[in-house]
Amino acid sequence: MTQPTTLIRTNLHDMLVAGIREMVIAGALRPGDKISEQALCQRYGVSRTPLREALKVLASEGMLELLPRRGAIVANVSPEEIDELFPVMAALEALAGELVCKHASDADLARLGAIHEHMMRAHAAKDEPTYLEANRSFHETLVSVAGNATLTASYMQILMRTRAFRFVARKSPENWQAAVRDHHAIMDALKVRNATRLSRLLRRHVMGVTVKIARDAIAAAADGNASIEAGELPKSA
Repeated sequence: MTQPTTLIRTNLHDMLVAGIREMVIAGALRPGDKISEQALCQRYGVSRTPLREALKVLASEGMLELLPRRGAIVANVSPEEIDELFPVMAALEALAGELVCKHASDADLARLGAIHEHMMRAHAAKDEPTYLEANRSFHETLVSVAGNATLTASYMQILMRTRAFRFVARKSPENWQAAVRDHHAIMDALKVRNATRLSRLLRRHVMGVTVKIARDAIAAAADGNASIEAGELPKSA
């Protein structure tokens, strides 16, 4: 068991919400996982009362579901929600690309370039966990350096619902290679600050390979659940 994390009591509520949110976004808690109140209380050194208030906030954001007599679970995403959420995410990233080309500093572009190179090294080494984390960092950094707080807030809200099917789900070799090709093109447009091309590439990336990865992940999860219900052993990763 890890040692309790020390929290500043005046910011207890916000820090609990942020800490649990990050666990979900990073994939430490996955869709369908039951939230262990006891484990989180021990992790953060708090009682159940402030923890449950934090869980209510995350449920209101759509990140968690509160089930009668079962507690909280990490929310799943349905195929119908993919159709709703990903076009909005694509539009937000497309706008972020335009703003980055116009307003980001050279240092911001260098930071994005460094993250991109880290991703490509991970891909060459077939280190998918490192690639996925760097991929998430690239897109979050891109949106952040666009310099629009409303855009960032809207993007992060949708990310909470889709992160497991974008930055956590395992990719097929074909999907991974397609994602890498997209990222090379995105980086090329970013280097020359071609706002129109970058915007178009980001929208196509999200609505193309990213949506396919999400749909494949949902289908794989459904197949796994069906096998378990039929009495079959789950396949190893």
